[in-house]
Amino acid sequence: MFERDLRRPTNASHRSGLLAATLLLALAGTASSASAQETIKIGAPLALTGGLADEGKKQDLVWKMWVEKINAAGGIAVGDKKLKVELIEYDYQSEGQRASQLAEKLINDDKVQFLFAPFGSGHTKIVAGVGERYQIPTIACVASSESVFDQTLKYLFGTLSPNGGMTTAMVKFFKEKFPETKSIAVLGRDDVFPKSMAEGIAKAAAAEGLTVSYKELYPVGTMDHAAALSSIKAAKPDWIYVTGYTQDLILARKQMQDLGVTAPIVTMVTGPSYKEFTEGLGKLANGISSSSWWHHATNYSGQGVWPTTADFYKDFQAKTNGADPDYVHGSCAAAGEVIADALKRTGSLDKAKLRDAIAGTDIATFYGPIKFGPNGMNLTRELPIIQVQDETIKVLAPASIKNADMVAMPK
Repeated sequence: MFERDLRRPTNASHRSGLLAATLLLALAGTASSASAQETIKIGAPLALTGGLADEGKKQDLVWKMWVEKINAAGGIAVGDKKLKVELIEYDYQSEGQRASQLAEKLINDDKVQFLFAPFGSGHTKIVAGVGERYQIPTIACVASSESVFDQTLKYLFGTLSPNGGMTTAMVKFFKEKFPETKSIAVLGRDDVFPKSMAEGIAKAAAAEGLTVSYKELYPVGTMDHAAALSSIKAAKPDWIYVTGYTQDLILARKQMQDLGVTAPIVTMVTGPSYKEFTEGLGKLANGISSSSWWHHATNYSGQGVWPTTADFYKDFQAKTNGADPDYVHGSCAAAGEVIADALKRTGSLDKAKLRDAIAGTDIATFYGPIKFGPNGMNLTRELPIIQVQDETIKVLAPASIKNADMVAMPK
């Protein structure tokens, strides 16, 4: 009896201890949850290896630059708090299926509140589909094909303007500069963005009275364009237009030289936008024209961690030992400002409220204006037309940032 009486306080003490431990664990869980909410998490499936690694590394660079600037300033104002940003990235190795799997991981395991989409319209659509399923706002900074922004993805928004504005402006500009231009030959990679550009330029050219003397698509992974280029040579066009990604275009230009394929106007999209193109071709890049969504010679100003284009350019050069940024850098750095603006205006981390706030974005930034149309794409604006001259990128239009006149391709 005495032993049982001795045990009673012991059991009561044990139960009290368990209750206290449980309470402490619950409080710790609450504190942990509150702590987790003190950080804004942005997930990014990135092509850091594989065929799109050059482009993926550009996204990685500027997103880290933006996060560093945001956090150095204390974070983003959300209601009465300033929350710091955590960027969580995984390499999807340029494989679309893996991009989808990693987007799922970022949402379910890492609990990200936003997604940055990867390079290219095709892979953007894959990741955006995952974001849509979980209602996670997804910002695409390197996707411009209207087919991706088909209004079925309500949580997808893109900082690039549509392809259509780019092709129409280029046809009109070249016809004005070279009135004798009567025909165009089009060769494009059979992939979402390049195919869209090939179809868009052919349509725009025909609408302006040009004859489309050749139009074909080459399969992804093509290592020899000789047959297509020989057919283009036989067509004798006034304008040759090739779309694809950097290594495709470098190969095509070298084979054009070998086969003696030429025209007064040769355009490659988006080759000359990238330093890898001019560095890979040297003098063979001279005369190649292109168009871009942004150029560092612009003089935009607005809100965000970089008040002006010049501020961004200065920071970028300091980070890269003097390299010049291209439109991928500019558009992707600006994608962060879309998120920051939405958070400030809503003062909330509620996904639906943030989605609606992003849809209503209307801001000025170092990259230019960002205002989303009904399909989630940045509205059309005047985009730079560029040309390689003396192995340097020159801006031909618009007039406000022009620094050279267009020249015919060297024969």
